[in-house]
Amino acid sequence: MPRTKKFRRLRLLVILVVLLLVVGAGLGGWLGVRTVKASFPQTTGTLHLAGLSAPVSVDRDSKGIPQIYANTPADLFKAQGYVQAQDRFWQMDVDRHITSGTLASMFGKGQVDTDAFIRTMGWRDVAQQEYDTKLDATTKQYLQDYADGVNAWLAEHPGGAGASLEYALLGTAYSGYKPAQWTPVDSVSWLKAMAWDLSGNMQQEIDRSLLSQNLSKQQIAELYPSYPYSTNSTILKTGTVSDAGTAKATYHPAAGDGSSSSSGSSGSSTGATQASSTTTTTTTGSSGSVSSAVQASQTAATQLAANLDSIPALLGDPGQGIGSNSWVISGSHTTTGKPLLANDPHLGPGLPSIWYQMGLHCTVVGTACPFDTTGFTFAGMPGVVIGHNQSISWGFTNLGADVQDLYLEQVTGDNTYLYNGQNAKFTTRQEVIKVAGGADQTITVRSTADGMPIISDHNTQQQSVGQDAPVDGTAPPRNGGYAIALRWTALDPGKSMDAVFELDRATDFTQFRAAARDFAVPAQNLVYADTAGNIGYQAPGQIPIRAKGDDGTYPMPGWTSQYSWKGFIPQAALPYVENPSSGYIVTANQAVVDSSYPYELTDDWGYGTRSQQITNLIRSKLANGGRISPDDMQSMQTDDTSVMAQTLVPYLLKVPLNDPYYKDAQQLLKDWNYKQDAGSAAAAYYNAVWSNLLHLAFDEKFPAQVRATTDCVLQLPAGTAKVPVDGVNAAPKRVSVCGTRSPDQAQPDGGDQWTTAVTALLKQPSSDWWTYTDTKGAQVQGLDNMLLKAMVDARKQLTSLMGKDIGTWSWGRIHTLTLKEQTLGTDDSSIFSGLVHKLLNRGPYQLDGSSAAVDATGWDAAAGYQVDWVPSMRMVVDLSDLDASRWITIGGASGHAYSAHYNDQTQLWAEGQLLTWPFGKAAVTAATVDKLTLTP
Repeated sequence: MPRTKKFRRLRLLVILVVLLLVVGAGLGGWLGVRTVKASFPQTTGTLHLAGLSAPVSVDRDSKGIPQIYANTPADLFKAQGYVQAQDRFWQMDVDRHITSGTLASMFGKGQVDTDAFIRTMGWRDVAQQEYDTKLDATTKQYLQDYADGVNAWLAEHPGGAGASLEYALLGTAYSGYKPAQWTPVDSVSWLKAMAWDLSGNMQQEIDRSLLSQNLSKQQIAELYPSYPYSTNSTILKTGTVSDAGTAKATYHPAAGDGSSSSSGSSGSSTGATQASSTTTTTTTGSSGSVSSAVQASQTAATQLAANLDSIPALLGDPGQGIGSNSWVISGSHTTTGKPLLANDPHLGPGLPSIWYQMGLHCTVVGTACPFDTTGFTFAGMPGVVIGHNQSISWGFTNLGADVQDLYLEQVTGDNTYLYNGQNAKFTTRQEVIKVAGGADQTITVRSTADGMPIISDHNTQQQSVGQDAPVDGTAPPRNGGYAIALRWTALDPGKSMDAVFELDRATDFTQFRAAARDFAVPAQNLVYADTAGNIGYQAPGQIPIRAKGDDGTYPMPGWTSQYSWKGFIPQAALPYVENPSSGYIVTANQAVVDSSYPYELTDDWGYGTRSQQITNLIRSKLANGGRISPDDMQSMQTDDTSVMAQTLVPYLLKVPLNDPYYKDAQQLLKDWNYKQDAGSAAAAYYNAVWSNLLHLAFDEKFPAQVRATTDCVLQLPAGTAKVPVDGVNAAPKRVSVCGTRSPDQAQPDGGDQWTTAVTALLKQPSSDWWTYTDTKGAQVQGLDNMLLKAMVDARKQLTSLMGKDIGTWSWGRIHTLTLKEQTLGTDDSSIFSGLVHKLLNRGPYQLDGSSAAVDATGWDAAAGYQVDWVPSMRMVVDLSDLDASRWITIGGASGHAYSAHYNDQTQLWAEGQLLTWPFGKAAVTAATVDKLTLTP
């Protein structure tokens, strides 16, 4: 839910309910306990579920994780819908209001802007089109079966405390709310939310545009360096593409190690030269010049960035830093003799968990009922998203393909815009936003003729987009200002929901690849292993081919067709590999292939810090004939080594610090092993130095629009740098300028983009980046001076946070995770709202790890050291014995705040432990604690 101070009326009324619960507890607790437990599901005995063809078994283990057994797919998915609703319906209901742009109907007028933005993009409309025109008839039947199960539960629990404690709280504010029937499109819509949060390139386009106010193109390139192919592996050794640039383009894997380092020329393509755009952006030319767009986009980007804050961070803050880990090891390298597969997607933490663990089993697996699948899915979606079946296992990491582009549109009239020298008409539609406790709001949504929504229309700030942006003489007149249109593959109807069921029932690599072809958005790295001993990888996704001169890194001119997308990379041309000679495949958001691949996937890869560390760990285990065990896979998932510290610490130790007060802290680094354990004082000090170094090096050079509201620096007033100092003009004085962006969206965030950039700059000790302004307004130059200042500031900061005695310092004291139930808001500014969240939230937990570590407990250097994205689940699949596989998630199976299974996995997760993952019927039966039979 939104990270804003909303729902104030709701929270005040929630307090009344909380006080009643407290009073009830004081009077014996009957009222409070009854209210809290009213929605707890029945998990034993027998329940009637209309429409079943035969009884269905729901076996839950000691953590409340359900395994469902049914005779038919219809019964299986109907039971899945019923069981998920038992555990998570409040979460499901809120999530579908997000994706449909109807939050205001639930929470009131504070959500109108959010609804307007999502309705402008039309997530649910696209999902409806997918359901109506794209999805397979079998998929649609499964979705309907699932919806029937949800609605059967909903008929028994129509709202109030009987459905969830949160409904009782909501009813104190908006008593008229009643959950609507679940529909198949509610499930399909969730894929749009997943695609939104895994498509971070839009933010990078905006940030580049904003940075260009203060920085040159070369300086921005230093902050967004190219992928370090010479040091960090690509996922695959790059193969060749025959018939590149045609519909017949086909990828041919290279012979050799599937995760070897590449230097940019290991493969070649035949049949065409570079089939996608070049990576050089033009800066001069006609009225469609990129220069015009970049200049005009600066003001537009400021306003759009502000509006993006209104969108709920469903899976975590979109952006370059967030990623995932997955790797697979061939049986030739394992102690088990069969493949091992590990996966841990990095997403935003919260309660209930984003993931829902379960198993879906046909009692007799065959053509009529092909499912014997277990793993992680989303509440509100049928099937299993990540996991394994009886034959294969698969994992996901974000491919990071650039599938979003912003276009500047020159509006020429009330309903027209400039396109190829002509006035074109917008397509318009009316959207009515229902508002709980208030009057309906009607908005007009405008789209270009080629279907791009204008995403800058429904915010008072965005209505001034482009009014003051500088442009060159070749740009069209701005008149009322430029509008911003969005081109995004997720707004094209696709078949990703088909792919979920296809993966669930695939039994070999050929079927796996066929399923991947339908996984249009979000584009993911898919790793594979099977019980026959094979491993593999496939890059799927609907990935655009851009025009020459457009590399997707800046907003482009929309007033010319020159920069329209030219099609999509043929699915057969996307990279894959089966059984690489290396015997392992590592994906952690690094580059898939090198620059010899003839299509542009993205210029915004992760930089390979985690992937290279995983690769190094694998190689060290395999040295001298070693083999990797399931325990080794689990241990690698929690590796908290700071790779950047290995580079930076030697520089820090060379800087003389004469004052013992500061030198004592510096000495923590002398014998440090670079591990970021929660108990490490050295890790706390190093990360504080890193954070302060970033602020010193970059803050005062960045415009306020990308910096955090908490970040105030001395800067020259705008425009004074170009005024000569003479008898009339005195030397300008620096003034304090605070940032305007919320801290969790600000830069620099400290992710591996920044570790890569700083690593290069360390070799340039006289670079202007190593200049900062001291408190007296004097300029201090040189790398060593800045490193000294960063260490001094870090010592002061940690003293304020943890005390003067460095013996009491530890990384975990400041690097904490608090799991928040965010649907009722996150504002703790008052005693009472803080009390509400203390009752619903859990934590804090002191955590190992850091942003660029394999154990990626991410923190944002612009916001503080608290954890804001995490390995949201972990799994290790043993293809030699599926019952020996392991899994865990944050939170637990239940979405009911006081259920025993609301948060019973988090402490184990924080300690790096995994749960036994039973799969076969005998293992599930042995693990079963509660058994429920659903009867026709």
